Order: sequence, then structure tokens, then C-alpha cells
Amino acid sequence: MRADLDVIASLIPASARVLDLGCGDGVLLAELMRRGHDVLGVEISDEGVIACMGAGVPVLQDDIDEGLGDLADDSFDVVVMSLTLQAVHHPALVLREMHRVAPRSVVSFPNFAHWRLRAQLAASGRMPVSPLLPFTWYEAPNIRLCSITDFEALARAEGFRVEQRVLLDE
Repeated sequence: MRADLDVIASLIPASARVLDLGCGDGVLLAELMRRGHDVLGVEISDEGVIACMGAGVPVLQDDIDEGLGDLADDSFDVVVMSLTLQAVHHPALVLREMHRVAPRSVVSFPNFAHWRLRAQLAASGRMPVSPLLPFTWYEAPNIRLCSITDFEALARAEGFRVEQRVLLDE
């Protein structure tokens, strides 16, 4: 499991009902199931949905940019969105929907303002590629490049409070 997913798993309270938006292959949810959590994933890609189903992870195929209309208010304890924020068209809508279906959220994203990324861009004149961001600019799913400060400003504008910030290296 990716190191960031291990950190996310450690932030989930015992026996929580967990929703993972953009769950990919369901690796995080499989681990949370192993730890006794009740889980559900939402994934848009056919490959991700098939991988989840193959791993026995409950998953809905849906586009989170259209909201979470199939899910009732307060139907989960925690919503996770890991490395997906930068790939959605409507991040404020997605954050509001997360808050509607659960009182707590865990959001992770690449900090595009990190000095190493900026230095790589300045030195090479090319968009950075790294183990966490393994795509060239024209193959990347990223459509929104934000910094930690940008995210916290959005959270404040939407009336949300950031309780904890965990910074991770690759």
C-alpha cells in the first residue's frame, strides 16, 4: 500500500463507516475492511471498478463531479478523497457533498507549490514528473493544480475547518 494510504488509514477511527471517492483499485478500502471498517468506494474508471470487484471491495461506478445524489445525508462517518482533488472539475461541489454525507473528511493531494516541484520546473523548463506524479503533462489526469494554501482557502470559503495537516514526502 502507498505510504500516504497507510497514513490515511491511521486517521480513520475504529469501526467507522468509510466512503472513498476516486478509490481507484480499492487498495485502501481493502485494508480498511481488513481492519473492521464498513466501506464503500466510488470510482469512475472501468478498470478501477473491476479491480475493486475482484478484490471484494464494494464500489459504485459514478462521477463525483456530479455530486453524490445516490448517498443519503450523514450515511458515513468519514469520507476519504486521496489524490483525486486535482482531477475533479468542481472541487467545491465535491467538498460540499463530502460534508453532506459524513461529518469528517480526509483529503490528500499533491502540493504543486512544493519547492522541489517548482525547482524542477525552473531547472528543466518542463512540468515535473515524479513517483507520485508519474505522468507527463499531456497524459496527466490533473486538471487543477493547487497548493496547500489554495486548498485551505477553499475550505475556509466553503465554511469548513481544517483540523489537522499532515505533510508527506514521496
